[in-house]
Amino acid sequence: QVQLVESGGGLVQPGGSLSLSCGASGSILSINAMGWYRQAPGKERSLVATITRGGSTNYADSVKGRFTISGDNAKNTVYLQMNSLKREDTAVYYCKVIDLWTYSGYFKDYWGQGTQVTVSS
Repeated sequence: QVQLVESGGGLVQPGGSLSLSCGASGSILSINAMGWYRQAPGKERSLVATITRGGSTNYADSVKGRFTISGDNAKNTVYLQMNSLKREDTAVYYCKVIDLWTYSGYFKDYWGQGTQVTVSS
């Protein structure tokens, strides 16, 4: 069994900052990459940012320059620092493990339960 524990969501005013974290634990052998995705009401889930085990990052155009993804391979944890938040960043943010090998098998994508981020005055 693998558990993904997300934390750090909440309510913030426009222009403010929030930090999310996601830790993976359990019967993990290897992780290739981790990332954050988000889903706003009435919209499809979409990429926010990903980071590989080697440190390569990828960002959605809408968050470039405002969000920073980082990771701790030893802790199987990924972080998302969100600055200059806008109302349109409001969504449920989901952590995803990409290419997960466990003692029970392989998972191409493994999702967390999501954490709400609301940007409002």
